[in-house]
Amino acid sequence: MKNIVVLGSTGSIGKNTLEVARNLKDKFRVVGLSSNSRWELLAEQIEEFKPTCVALNDRQLAEKLKRRFTDNNLKILTGNNCLKEIVSNQEVDVVVLAVVGAVGLPAAIETVQQGKILALANKESLVMAGHIVMPLAKKNQILPVDSEHSAIFQSLQSGKPCEIKRVIITASGGPFYDYPSDKLSDVTPEQALKHPTWRMGQKITIDSATLINKALEIIEAKWLFDLKIEQIDVVIHPQSIIHSMVEFCDGSVIAQMGMPDMKVPIQYALTFPDRNPLKVQPLNLPNIGSLTFKKPDMEKFPALRLGYQAAREGGTMGAILNAANEVAVQAFLDGKIRFTDIVLSVEKVINNHHFIKNPCLEDILTADAWARQETKKCLM
Repeated sequence: MKNIVVLGSTGSIGKNTLEVARNLKDKFRVVGLSSNSRWELLAEQIEEFKPTCVALNDRQLAEKLKRRFTDNNLKILTGNNCLKEIVSNQEVDVVVLAVVGAVGLPAAIETVQQGKILALANKESLVMAGHIVMPLAKKNQILPVDSEHSAIFQSLQSGKPCEIKRVIITASGGPFYDYPSDKLSDVTPEQALKHPTWRMGQKITIDSATLINKALEIIEAKWLFDLKIEQIDVVIHPQSIIHSMVEFCDGSVIAQMGMPDMKVPIQYALTFPDRNPLKVQPLNLPNIGSLTFKKPDMEKFPALRLGYQAAREGGTMGAILNAANEVAVQAFLDGKIRFTDIVLSVEKVINNHHFIKNPCLEDILTADAWARQETKKCLM
């Protein structure tokens, strides 16, 4: 029996994780949960899973939660360090880091420093500070939850790291890959939130539409699998059946396939190196008919170019890219900017920033804060 904490339990990945835990009650006990502000759903999860500790970022909502749960056996944390506190609990074996954005970085570092397994869905931790996080981790201590990186990880079980020729990250292309370029500026948040193959949270759905998500995944793959930039390719695959591939030095290409369902990579991260039965829609290739692939259009979707640039230069580039994008995406969702302004503003902030090649954690957090303020200025 493993004790798990689900950070971001009220989001899309978090809810899928709890469904996996629900189906594997004999293997996992949920001892910790967290949410940013969805306190009513968090309360429902507390009732079902009966954790010993929960974290709620919003202090006022945390007070509501305390009034609802007066049981002294439940510890309710709030404030800036609540995620670090919850992973520090001695009874925790596995931390599923499913929060969105830079807020996940301190919890990622704390988890690996504590020697606990990190099931990582928060790609921003490695985008911002892969050079800090990865050296702290032992082999297989960080297990990927992203479908693409899980696919690479699973494919790598067929060979050794030194035998990798390249990895091929697949991208659905989002809802607008074949959309006329001159119409992209008119895309509304409602249109952008309709992903053709995946059901995800708002932020990652918009990132998929701009292909910024794939830019972040390039950087994550570099750190997670210790790859050179020249070893990372991206291919558009609209059906989202092949989740990624690894080409080995002998010409063999190993791909991980399946219907789009985040429970598959989540469960694999939790049960690795074992596999357990999981009720998912079976893959029926005759019904699908054909799998298609396209070369990514970096002129139409310049986010990919920024991802390769940030991965190649390293330093504070990842933190700047991520922070500027978080602010720009929220501005788009709030109806303040156009769809095409998201990546344009990110690139402007990248070009304006003071680059640090070998940043410490304080440098990264300073760069993150600067990029957020600079992006807000650019969007005024």
